[in-house]
Amino acid sequence: MTDRDRARLRPARLAVPATCGVLAVLLLVVAALLHAADPTGLVGMPALGAPLWWWAVAVLLLQAVALASRPHADARVLVAVAAAVPALAGLGEGIGVGLLAVLVAAYEVTLYRGRARTVPALVVAGLLVACGVAWAELRIGSEAALAVTGGLVQALGSVGLPVLAATVVGARRETRAARAESLAARAREHDALVRVAVERERTAMARELHDIAAHHLSGIAVMTGAIGRQIDVDPAGAKAAVAQVREQSTAMLRDLRNLVVLLRDDDAPAHGPGVVRMETLAGVSELVAAARAQDVDVTLRRSGPVDEVAGSGALGPLAQLVVYRTVQEALANASRHAAGASCEVHLDARPDDRLEVTVRNAAPPHDDEPPAHEPGYGLVGMRERAEVTGARLRYGPTGEGGWEVRLTVPVAVPPPDQPDQPAHLPAHHASLQPSHQAARQASHEASHQPADPTTPEGDAP
Repeated sequence: MTDRDRARLRPARLAVPATCGVLAVLLLVVAALLHAADPTGLVGMPALGAPLWWWAVAVLLLQAVALASRPHADARVLVAVAAAVPALAGLGEGIGVGLLAVLVAAYEVTLYRGRARTVPALVVAGLLVACGVAWAELRIGSEAALAVTGGLVQALGSVGLPVLAATVVGARRETRAARAESLAARAREHDALVRVAVERERTAMARELHDIAAHHLSGIAVMTGAIGRQIDVDPAGAKAAVAQVREQSTAMLRDLRNLVVLLRDDDAPAHGPGVVRMETLAGVSELVAAARAQDVDVTLRRSGPVDEVAGSGALGPLAQLVVYRTVQEALANASRHAAGASCEVHLDARPDDRLEVTVRNAAPPHDDEPPAHEPGYGLVGMRERAEVTGARLRYGPTGEGGWEVRLTVPVAVPPPDQPDQPAHLPAHHASLQPSHQAARQASHEASHQPADPTTPEGDAP
């Protein structure tokens, strides 16, 4: 706080003591005038201008000075102001003019210092007031019992009532402060939740970009390697491989464009360019066909009513997307790290309300070490997706030297009146974040047990 601010606040601090002093002196003048008009009205009141009257004016002004000595009254100010009451005992029944400063001091002490810490000062102030009033009553000839009773009543009124009022006001202030703190805490919690949601969205975006790019780029890398060997000995085959590279690049751009559409604002139009296809269980056959087009030896095997499970709504859109991305990532890893090895995708709709998806590749046909690569996040992404839907993911090497990824997704039969989930969703419905229902499902611990605990969590089988 600057000196200018202190100079600006000082008049405001002096307003209450000055008002209290001026008002007390005015009351003293009025009391003297009333006594002059009717001596029986205020017994023991000195005449206006008498030495005792001027003494009372000096005492009242000293009370105002005591109140102005600090921004707010403390225990010492309260005792000093209350000590002035016995000094005004010569006013007789007019002693009440000295209780105004006591009211103000008792209120400020309780409000700003706390009642628990100022109880001794409040008791002393009450006793001083009681003694001063009782003394004034005795000076005008009142009985001792009546004087003591009057002093206690005046003490209770001039000290007890301000304490009660200050307690109520302080409680209301604390309530408002607690409410403000609660609102601030809610705001901070909301900001924290927003930051968590943003981080989750970024993670989802990174996972989607990884799945899309890794799948297509792994195929492009395999085909460009074949082009380098065919360009001299088999130009026609090289041209066909170039066409496949172009097709894979176009497919990757299309998938990336669809991802951008999914990340648009909710205000995007429900029809038109904002409508994209949500990857479903039916797209697994397209993944296998695309892998075959890249000269990958992959087969698709079905067991049980797979199509019925997907079409009946028993397997929700989010769970179908998880199955699709898991198969996509597993095939990309197989073509990248086990080139030339045979691969099998098995979709098994089990009778115990679960869908088991297995992607297994054999050992590479050559003994060459796979090319060095940076550890990726394919397996991490598959595990996170499985946890979202309450699915169970296992992965690890097989006994024959290959690699296996197994995803077990729970299947729930929908109520008869529940319509099937559409396979095409508008952009503002096809969010990358899981739905509220999926989030509740994610609260159940999804079991993830790698087949080999020593296997590092990377992209390579």
